[in-house]
Parts: sequence; structure tokens; C-alpha cells
Amino acid sequence: MKLTLIKTAYVLSLVLSCISISPSYAQMAEQAEPVKTIATLDVPRYMGTWYEIAKFPNWFQKKCVANTKAIYTPKDGAGIQVLNSCKTAGGEITQAEGLARQIGPIDSPKLEVRFAPAWLDFLPFVWGDYWVIDIDPQYQVAAVSDPKREYLWVLSRNPQLDNKVYQELLQRLEKQHFDIRKLEITPQAQ
Repeated sequence: MKLTLIKTAYVLSLVLSCISISPSYAQMAEQAEPVKTIATLDVPRYMGTWYEIAKFPNWFQKKCVANTKAIYTPKDGAGIQVLNSCKTAGGEITQAEGLARQIGPIDSPKLEVRFAPAWLDFLPFVWGDYWVIDIDPQYQVAAVSDPKREYLWVLSRNPQLDNKVYQELLQRLEKQHFDIRKLEITPQAQ
């Protein structure tokens, strides 16, 4: 009996060791291939309203249960004004105002966004990566992420997205090693 317990403990410790050293899906994807952005972003065409169709769950949108959208408008010589809004479980509309700025050339699809007060701009950690990784030629459907695949948003100019278009986008995201099983659909009022 004592020998059986020792064998069981040994096998259990071996299994737990293997589990603890095995990389997560995101880590494997990051090691496999870097996130690819679109080639160029026409920022003026990107301006306007985008509805959230789906997202990876995240802590800063925990209160949002429906009708999530973002409105992007040019800000005089200082980047892009971002106004995010959503409906909470209590039925209220909550908003967050931020600033986005391009990283690199004028057509770069890599941006940074901050929702902290302007006086904290100098701190690098208040800025989050906002990389446009997929967009259709008409600028009607987009996917946005970051270099570590921690965040993912599927956006559309319309509150509802055709299922065929959505499924085709999911296939492209899978090719970029995103775990699309983590996506949560965002309810949008008709």
C-alpha cells in the first residue's frame, strides 16, 4: 500500500510539473509568429463610429454588457479623440474619453491609446497598444489587437455584422494564431 501511494504521488507530481511548464496558447502563438498588422491605415477613413461585435474579455470593460461602441475624431494636431461608451447591467450608459496617437509614419496601423488624464502622458504604462490587424477595403469591418494577443476586438460600422463576413474574419484571425474561442459576442440594440 505504501509503495502504491509513493507511485501515485510520483506520477501526480510528474503530471503537475508538465502542466506547470507547458506554455499557454497565447505564449505558443507569440513564439510561433508575431502579430501582423495591415500594411497601411488610412486614418481619415478610419474616423467615425465603430460598433463592438465581439471582444476578448478584459478588466476595463467588465461593466459593459451591451451597445459598446467607439467614436474616433481627429484632434487638432494632437492625435485622435476616442470616446468609448457602453450600456451597463443597470441600464446606464457609461463613457470613457481617451486619446490615440500613431506610432511611426502617417499611414501606420500601429497606434497607442490612453484613457488616463493628460498630465500622465509622459508615463509609458498609461498607453496601450492598438494595432489594426484586419480591415476590409471599404473600412466597414476591422479587427484590433496588441503585439501579445492579450486583447482582441471585432468592430463594424453597423451594430449588426453579417455572419458570413464574421466567420471569414474569424478564419483570418485563427491564421494569426488567435484563440477565437475566447471571443465574447457583444449584444447591440437593433
